[in-house]
Amino acid sequence: MNKVKIYKPSKTSMQSGIGKTKNWILEYIDKKTGINPLMGWESSTHTLSEVKLEFSTKENAIKYAKKNKLTFELIEPKEKKIIKKSYADNFIK
Repeated sequence: MNKVKIYKPSKTSMQSGIGKTKNWILEYIDKKTGINPLMGWESSTHTLSEVKLEFSTKENAIKYAKKNKLTFELIEPKEKKIIKKSYADNFIK
C-alpha cells in the first residue's frame, strides 16, 4: 500500500464557511476493501487507509510523498466561477 492521493478538500455543502479548505490532504488509497461480515460496513485490513495527513502547501505534500517513496496522484482543485448578480435580476427577464 504505497499509493496516495494529494488533494485540497472542497467546502462542505452544509456550511458556507471555508475553514477546512486551506490545507492539502495526503490520503492513502487502499484497493483491498471488503464488507465486514458482522456489521455489513466497508472495512480494510490496512490501518494506513485511515490516515490523512495535512500539509500547508502542495509542494510540502509532494516532497513528503517523494521522500517516503510513495506513488502519488495529484488532484488539482477546480476554480470557482462567481457569477455576480443583483437581487433585481430575479425579476427582470
